[in-house]
Amino acid sequence: MPLKKRPGLNRYKKNGKGGFAFAVLLVFICFLMVGGYILSRNQQKIPEIKSVESPLTNKQSVVIKPYTSSAMLQKQVVEAVPPLRQDYYEGDIPSEQPLTKSLQPSEKNRAELAILIDDMGSSMQEAIYLSDIGLPLNFAIIPGLRHYKEVAEYATLRGITVLIHIPMQPKEYPARRIESNGLLLEHSDEELRSRVNSYMASLPMAVGANNHMGSGFTENREKMKVVLGLLKENDLFFIDSITTPRTTGVKVAAELGMHYAKRDVFLDNEQKETYIRRQLDQAVNRALRNGHAIAICHPHPETISTLSKALPDLKSKGITLVSLKRLVR
Repeated sequence: MPLKKRPGLNRYKKNGKGGFAFAVLLVFICFLMVGGYILSRNQQKIPEIKSVESPLTNKQSVVIKPYTSSAMLQKQVVEAVPPLRQDYYEGDIPSEQPLTKSLQPSEKNRAELAILIDDMGSSMQEAIYLSDIGLPLNFAIIPGLRHYKEVAEYATLRGITVLIHIPMQPKEYPARRIESNGLLLEHSDEELRSRVNSYMASLPMAVGANNHMGSGFTENREKMKVVLGLLKENDLFFIDSITTPRTTGVKVAAELGMHYAKRDVFLDNEQKETYIRRQLDQAVNRALRNGHAIAICHPHPETISTLSKALPDLKSKGITLVSLKRLVR
């Protein structure tokens, strides 16, 4: 007796729907594979750089720009310009004196001005923009920030003087933030030496140091003596940022017989071009009056933009930009 065929088993084969559905499925899978491959290739490809968008007109734009260092040859930095960073130092900067009457340059009163950029080390792009100004600058780098080693290496290759920006306890601590590797008044002398030694080991190209914040720490004579004594042993000079009028930094440095200097003007307590230019004029006046001056600022987009426009004009005002090494005594 012949076997009866079970109904439904070959229904797709008879009408051709099974082959068509399978073909559609194969085409769809191939499309996904090709599309995924193209997408992955596009994500990995770095476009050729023919021109670089200026970060000074669009503070949040993503910029691709090459740089060279001994550790990362021919690599490219792809990084967004960061927002204003007030958390590093806000509230730990004394107000400036009113702008004095402008002095006129002459052959006899040509003067030297050193500009120190604090809080460096979190962004390679900031370092590139500042070095591209093409004039002598000084970088104070906080050990431990995301790109502090790359920034220090790049600055050294570009002839920029590197300082250790030592985090020190502010009066508002612990309400005010300080880096985890910073110096606290509660630290023993042994702990202070250990931390300062780690700074110097991580930034061997540094020729000096200055305080990051530190309105509380720099008022303590004994703690400053420990820190500055170790800097002197390693032939580093000290720049007192003067974050409190009662700082002992300069007095202790003088007593130890080490090379030192102090900040004259903060340029960017306010991130406005008019304010920064007014403070820069004050730094120029002090330099013309005293023969030299030190100005401190920070790598804010507005500060970088203003410096790129204002610094090339300083020569006509009788000012020569120099390394801090020339101004320590």
